[in-house]
Amino acid sequence: MVETYPDSTNLKFKELLKEVQLDYSPENTAIINDAVSAIREALDRIPDVDLLVTADDIAPGFIRDVGADKVDFKFVKPKSIEIGGSYAFQCIARPDVNVDIFLRLPKECFHEKDYLNYRYHSKRFLYLCIIKKYLKSSSILDVKWSAFQNEARKPILIVYPAARLSDNTQFSVKIIPTAPSLFTLTKLNMERNNIRSLDQEATPKYNSSILEDMFIEENAEFIKRTFKGRKELGEALLLLKAWARKGSLFVHDCLSGFLITVIVAYLASRSGKSRISNSMNAIQILRITLDFIANSKIWDSGLFFQPEGERNISNKDRKTKFQSFPIIVCDSFGNYNMAFRMSPTGFQELRDEAVLALACMDKCKDGGFDEIFMTKIDYPAKYDYCIRLNLKGNNNFHDSGFCLDDECWRLYEQKVLDVIDQALRGRTKLIRVVWGNIPSDCNFENGLSMLDGVALFIGIAIGSIEEAFKQAVVGPSPEDKDKALEFRKFWGDKSTLRWFRDGKIAEVAVWEHEEWEKHLIIKEICEHVLMRHLALPKQSIICTADQLDFVLRHGTKDPISCSKSLLKAYDDLSKHLRLLDDIPLKISSVQPLDSAFRLTSVFPPAPHPLSNKGSKIKLEKHTPNCIQPLEVMVQLEGSGNWPMDELAMEKTKTAFLLRIAESLQTKLGITCTATEDDVDVFMSGYAFRLKILHERGLSLVKRHGGHIKHVLSSDKKLFIRGQHSSMVNGLRGQYPVYGPIVRLAKRWVSAHLFSNSLSEEAIELLVAHLFLKPLPFRPPCSRITGFLRFLRLLSKYDWSFCPLIVDINGDLTPDDDKEINENFMSNRKQYEDNLQNVKPAMFLASSYDRESEAWTGQSPTATDLKRLAAYANSSANFLTNIITSNQNESYQWECLFRTPLNNYNAVILLHMDKLPCPHHLLFPSEVKQGRCIVRGNPSKTFRPFLLREDTKGNLEELKRKLMVGFDPLRYFVVDIEREFADTFKVWYDSFGGDAIGLTCGNNKNSKKRGRDDTNDGKDLVDVLKAVGELGKGFVKSVHFLKAPKTNNT
Repeated sequence: MVETYPDSTNLKFKELLKEVQLDYSPENTAIINDAVSAIREALDRIPDVDLLVTADDIAPGFIRDVGADKVDFKFVKPKSIEIGGSYAFQCIARPDVNVDIFLRLPKECFHEKDYLNYRYHSKRFLYLCIIKKYLKSSSILDVKWSAFQNEARKPILIVYPAARLSDNTQFSVKIIPTAPSLFTLTKLNMERNNIRSLDQEATPKYNSSILEDMFIEENAEFIKRTFKGRKELGEALLLLKAWARKGSLFVHDCLSGFLITVIVAYLASRSGKSRISNSMNAIQILRITLDFIANSKIWDSGLFFQPEGERNISNKDRKTKFQSFPIIVCDSFGNYNMAFRMSPTGFQELRDEAVLALACMDKCKDGGFDEIFMTKIDYPAKYDYCIRLNLKGNNNFHDSGFCLDDECWRLYEQKVLDVIDQALRGRTKLIRVVWGNIPSDCNFENGLSMLDGVALFIGIAIGSIEEAFKQAVVGPSPEDKDKALEFRKFWGDKSTLRWFRDGKIAEVAVWEHEEWEKHLIIKEICEHVLMRHLALPKQSIICTADQLDFVLRHGTKDPISCSKSLLKAYDDLSKHLRLLDDIPLKISSVQPLDSAFRLTSVFPPAPHPLSNKGSKIKLEKHTPNCIQPLEVMVQLEGSGNWPMDELAMEKTKTAFLLRIAESLQTKLGITCTATEDDVDVFMSGYAFRLKILHERGLSLVKRHGGHIKHVLSSDKKLFIRGQHSSMVNGLRGQYPVYGPIVRLAKRWVSAHLFSNSLSEEAIELLVAHLFLKPLPFRPPCSRITGFLRFLRLLSKYDWSFCPLIVDINGDLTPDDDKEINENFMSNRKQYEDNLQNVKPAMFLASSYDRESEAWTGQSPTATDLKRLAAYANSSANFLTNIITSNQNESYQWECLFRTPLNNYNAVILLHMDKLPCPHHLLFPSEVKQGRCIVRGNPSKTFRPFLLREDTKGNLEELKRKLMVGFDPLRYFVVDIEREFADTFKVWYDSFGGDAIGLTCGNNKNSKKRGRDDTNDGKDLVDVLKAVGELGKGFVKSVHFLKAPKTNNT
């Protein structure tokens, strides 16, 4: 199979290789050789005296914790110090430049039985302590401890030379001890127990840990021979390392740079049937390796390199030796499984990532280059639920000792995995438990007890939402006593007997929640079983699930809980409208338009007591004075008598709406109100605003200066909104978590005062993209993960050079995609002389809007989008840090929605009690800098809630006072934009914000301002006073923060 890509894609791969490949120039080679020589010289200066090394003098803590005995020895200088690893065959992958050197341990320091009871590991460490002491005496070196593949019982030294490479890159030198031919191989057979204090038959992990040091030089030499002179093979390895690093696969129980190199070497050797040939290019080798990892059945039996020399051992016999390991990659010497650390879940994660990478290569443009190599695939974005266990000071995990056959941290990982896996069986696709417990500044001399400071991570990938959010775990029948006892033992007090409708009686564990709270089920199950089986306090279990729910709630309840009553009210209205028979044309279809109907509204309206029929109405304590109208589109049956003129058509529609309202009120007693523009129908606590769509209006265009100008007429707007609403509602039905993610995204955009820049419909399409084209991920199954991906999409997408195509129903053909790209290129060419005025800066295309006119035609501008992307990038990084760090204070999560007010030239603060929905305000705004220009008193003519005395009057009169769709904030913003169009750009929060940001200058007139604007700070103060006067009674204060930057063009 030949991989053929456009020249632009091949250029991307070449540029990536330049970026990740180390420059092996003579200058850099000399710098690295000098660093290695400095290490050799430092070790040569060790005096040739009989130096007795004892644990008590050097590292009593380490020796105590590994449980070793008989560790004293006389120090002898290392036999050799040689460069190995990736540097030896020029395959180091930047940005981490680590040069491995093999320090061969002298046999004289060891006894023939030092393979027993951790003696080898202890002497190995004590030997490195002496090496470190003499390296530290050299002024040009900084030496720190690390652990080989996160294995605490095998520390290594990392040397940081003072010199840097030619491009100022810092590099390090890893000192890795080796021990070729140190012990008799039969003594380290996988079936032997070499830790006599353990009551078990064999210690395969322990034995492999020693064998690794014995064969590391020979395996490194074999790899070096395999890659020698094969440029394309080396380039493919660099691409694979870049992929693995981006995918967060370099983990102790998953993949390492050495292991991925071994896999490539296997495929290029006779042992792997030479699947990789010399004629292949790097991209072909990349695909073959990924396909082998993802799909090959050979993994089931193991990867075996052909034995060296005359030995003729069958792979079947060799596999028998390694049956205790889930994954086998056996070296050519037949005694060592190079993948002995790899766990089943680590391997599953590796295979899943390889499957997704192959899907990217097949389905994404440019061979999936951006998705595979440019997209950050870290745990917070990859997993739907992330849990941290803070185990600092918890000694339970090492009660039996730090180092057994495996280390206590690895054993605890497995224990946690077993508990979580049993609790979530059937709900998940993958569960990963990783304890990267070696901090960068660890001090092994003091022992291993300090390696509990890093939290243990649990990543949960959901299989299906339907299964994951089931409220009951159904167990066995009580008649099956053994299984029932086991069920009750596992679930504890959550286990109860339940009688089902079909007559079945079974043990069950139940987590009852409302529909809008079901995302808490996974969290509560995990907390319950971890507290029960691992004796962990609840405060030590931090699960990311509901930390952002506060931005969507009103009090303790999510207003989305009212959606059932809303949808029922809409269904009733729809039936009433279709049955009307006393209007000139019957109503043929009714369609909801408002986002509340598709469950993506941040604050869907609750039923209003004054929008009900009846004379007895119970008013709540805080009954709003305003009611939010919900737009509904109706279509009438066909007729040829409609006028052709747009204005006449709108007047005819108004007449029809009045007739519909009259019929509803007369026949059904439904209250309706009419204005010049709208007809509102009050039913079941809601206000429905009727809009009529007539298909003839879709073809109307306007002429401007003799030229035809495409304008979204009222009918075209309604048609597009109807298409959008229908498609989004269908997508939301397919992905239940879509709605909460959209609501979080809308709340974030609004909280940072971008309501004027990015429409709600545009946000819905952006989030839809995360589900329709999720690669290199799978569609998100939790609100926080989806929200994080939304922020990264906003901040990382290349809006300047790529349209974002959202094809919800799969309607677009390749020709349609071509048309959209041509529209995009045409749009960009029109403004190539002035990129600041590119419209739309965010080209968001769909099947109903191929020119990106509907939602992003006017905003955001290029400047707005740059600001929006910067905010999104900052929030994404902050959210990632909260999820991965040990911080879980509510204030940290609140900061995601607290916007800085010092990024504006001026800020207007509003009277909170004059907002239509003051309970939607997240955080009262404060301005602590700048100069206060205006202070205003609140108006007495408007209040957001009905007073107690209001309820004592006439009910019908009270209903007439109800304000439909009244939003003083929106009206005030419109007034500012109209009166000060050439002065200010307005930023505000449409969901209850009490602050308005003003930046000087409107992008539409930037050139004019550059020529004519002579206002100084004093003039701006006068303008701000005028703004305060414009909002008199609504404006609390106006603050002048900083003068605008002067434009010298």
